[in-house]
Amino acid sequence: MKIIVMGTGFVGLTHAAVCSEYGHEVYAYDIDQTRLDAYRSAEPARIEHYVNEPGLSAIIKENQGRYLHFTDDLASCIEGTDAVFLCLPTPPSANGSSNMSYYLDGARDLAKLLATRTDQRRVVVINKSTVPIGTARLLEGVLNEAGAENVGVASNPEFLPEGDAVEKSRKPDRVVVGCDTEADFGILRRIYSQFVNHVRIGYIETTPETSEAIKYVANTLLLTYISFWNGVGARLGETFPNVRMEDLKRGVTADYRISKWGSYVSNGAGGSCFGKDIQSLIYQLNAKGQKTDLLQSVYNINEYQKTYLIDRAVREAGARFNHKTVALLGLAFKQRTNDMRDSSSLKVVEALLARGVKEIRAYDPLALDEAKKFFDPENNHLFEKITYHKDVRSALSGSDMLFISTDWEEFRGLSRTIEDCVKPPYLVMDGRRMIPDYDELVKKGYSFISVGGHHLAGAPAAEAPVPEKARVKA
Repeated sequence: MKIIVMGTGFVGLTHAAVCSEYGHEVYAYDIDQTRLDAYRSAEPARIEHYVNEPGLSAIIKENQGRYLHFTDDLASCIEGTDAVFLCLPTPPSANGSSNMSYYLDGARDLAKLLATRTDQRRVVVINKSTVPIGTARLLEGVLNEAGAENVGVASNPEFLPEGDAVEKSRKPDRVVVGCDTEADFGILRRIYSQFVNHVRIGYIETTPETSEAIKYVANTLLLTYISFWNGVGARLGETFPNVRMEDLKRGVTADYRISKWGSYVSNGAGGSCFGKDIQSLIYQLNAKGQKTDLLQSVYNINEYQKTYLIDRAVREAGARFNHKTVALLGLAFKQRTNDMRDSSSLKVVEALLARGVKEIRAYDPLALDEAKKFFDPENNHLFEKITYHKDVRSALSGSDMLFISTDWEEFRGLSRTIEDCVKPPYLVMDGRRMIPDYDELVKKGYSFISVGGHHLAGAPAAEAPVPEKARVKA
């Protein structure tokens, strides 16, 4: 089939690439010529500058110019199209609502072209991005206003975890399709023919509104799991002696009815979806007069979690950040991505700077270039205090304390590295429970505080013997 994908960010580029892998003729459209040139080059480094997903650049290299085409000219590929996927940004507004201006601009441009095409075959315009419930009707109005004929609308939300998006596109848990007519369902079945009637993958056909709601409920429930364990499980481990966090998780999730996913505790969840989607759902329900106490609590717990370890360090460890140098390991919102949108590290940096640190020595395997965009000194002169380092050892060198903010595997079990690079007194703040052998550090004089655990003060160094001459003088 001939498919257009409007927008080549994380969702659009992944979807376009995987659709081309299945033999569809895919035209990936964007207005950013520099971005398109990078994709056309098929060079991994240039592609990953924009979207860093394992396996994605290999698909682009294999199919670019054959089944996959990148274009900034929407009109040139509109004829003969079977489906158009809208993968356009809907960022949050200050009040929590979704900013639909980019979406509507793109939809109107598309509607004008669909109204003037000479090929009058049935076309389905499909919302792939997360959009407020009722957006399919809004899109329908835009198409009708432009005079586009024989055009259907559909909702087909994405459920792609960053860092595993290609594999989840190839082998999704479910494919959700919301349409109004059998003709439109038929087009979507052809696009996703490998998933229809699959023994393992749920292929779900429903109304557009239900499809839109499924995405919001799914993301909100995932964040609820995370906030529950951070707001209840972690607090138990931090409050009562001998409550072992790992054993607590195993004991609770041994019940098949209780999800193991989300049972880890951390310094909060980030990324482009969870926070944005729950705020949007709160706004949508409030606008209809519904109470959203549960949703607001879930959101508040997650936001509080991002910096509360710093508050605990002050309260429980007596930490003083003023004029101190802090090593910050991890900037991306999670491992295997360079995405920093709504990352906990953003709040960590903000909190550290507010407490007057002298320097933040930052390291992340993938997100250093992204960090320089977020922490541009031209926007805030305090960002000049951030220095960027090539590895863990370089970031640790010369620091007074450490904050681990992302769960990169190379940060796991850093005890020996910490001992090699810095000497006690030294405070380790573990926001991801990455150092299981922390007791060895504590025995050697390092102080340790983690999510879900008590503050452990470093053993005091043995008192040095007083030299003989000094004793005589005294």
